[in-house]
Amino acid sequence: MNKVMTMQPVERRYLILNELSKHEKVDIDQLASQLNVSAMTIRRDLSHLEAEKKIIRTHGGAVLNKSLITETSFHIKEGKNSSQKQHIAQGAARYIQEHSTILLDSGTTTLEIAKLIKQKQGLTVITNDIKIAAELMDSAIKVIVSGGELQNNTGALFGPLTEQILNHVHVDLFFLGAHAVHSKAGVTAPTFEKALIKRHMIEAAGATWLVTDSSKFDQKSLAKVCDFSQIDGMITDQDLPEHYASLLKEQLTLVIARGGEDNEDWCYRR
Repeated sequence: MNKVMTMQPVERRYLILNELSKHEKVDIDQLASQLNVSAMTIRRDLSHLEAEKKIIRTHGGAVLNKSLITETSFHIKEGKNSSQKQHIAQGAARYIQEHSTILLDSGTTTLEIAKLIKQKQGLTVITNDIKIAAELMDSAIKVIVSGGELQNNTGALFGPLTEQILNHVHVDLFFLGAHAVHSKAGVTAPTFEKALIKRHMIEAAGATWLVTDSSKFDQKSLAKVCDFSQIDGMITDQDLPEHYASLLKEQLTLVIARGGEDNEDWCYRR
């Protein structure tokens, strides 16, 4: 991180969480030097984050509270599991019919879907992700951006205006992204605001497909989005834990994306 002369506490704490997501552990003195603030300021920030159950204080620093998955910036997520996300996107694109209306959740996996559908005819895409909208800008696809407040560092839109738009649309198919997926907790998100937007999207769709790589499984985040029973299908990669494969095949259509034109996906229908 570069030194920042003037920074609000919320921005400083966001950067601290980003450092933790990359390095798993932070040192108070090192953070103070990087952020150009006193060690006492960093201690107050860490106390605040600990009260929110986002971190665990250690001697001279802190580590992430790994029981909950927190928000991650787009640039950190972009490079993680990129080949798996591309395979998942290839699997998802096969379910998108020309002349249909689809809803793309914010996220790096759904961005990969957007990259693959530019040549499909007569599509309408609604999204709350400015990077997806920018990706489709020069295509023939009709793009509707939900509007709302921009979440810095992720490109996602949220808030009352986003909710209002979603309450007045209906789409054929919704591709839902996930921060965390758990056998008991279902699909969860880092904030109540994001979880609410995702629920509005599910309600607006004729069918909902979860698109997520296997690294998100056996994880929990703060806010509940939905149970598996509210999802029509799921597309993930070959590293899905076996006990999840058995569980999910009983509740929804499960697609294991293998990638490439010659590698047919494994599809298990409920």
